[in-house]
Amino acid sequence: MNIEEVELSVPEGYNIILGQSHFIKTVEDIYEAVVTASPGIKFGMAFCESSGKALIRFDGTDKECIDLAVSSASLIGAGHSFIIYLNGSFPINILDRIKAVQEVVNVYAATANPITILIADNGKGRGIMGIIDGIKPKGIEESQDKEERREFLRKIGYKR
Repeated sequence: MNIEEVELSVPEGYNIILGQSHFIKTVEDIYEAVVTASPGIKFGMAFCESSGKALIRFDGTDKECIDLAVSSASLIGAGHSFIIYLNGSFPINILDRIKAVQEVVNVYAATANPITILIADNGKGRGIMGIIDGIKPKGIEESQDKEERREFLRKIGYKR
């Protein structure tokens, strides 16, 4: 078995959600979950089918997001994994809806950070072992950092 790292950078203004599902119906169900949670959202998703034709299935509302998702899914190539690219919105707005999709087994990451995906490959298939999201902590939050955090959350509308 080989273990490899797949590095994905996330373009400025984008966020991703990476997860695992178990059925081809995932593509349509995630599409419906996203557009009903946030009408007008710009997103693209790709799903690595792990049986039958074993195709990368995809859908979305924005060609650029779809292209990024398909390209990333091609690099990852892990059975039943899915990746969603969002442009101009945050995972927090749709994450509960994604988790509620019947086929979704796990969500590994929801981030705007570059990520490293640890992949196991046994020659027949590939699977996600884990995720490295962003960088290591550089220190411990101090009072000024707390205030900046609080101000930021209010600036972007998540707190009053």
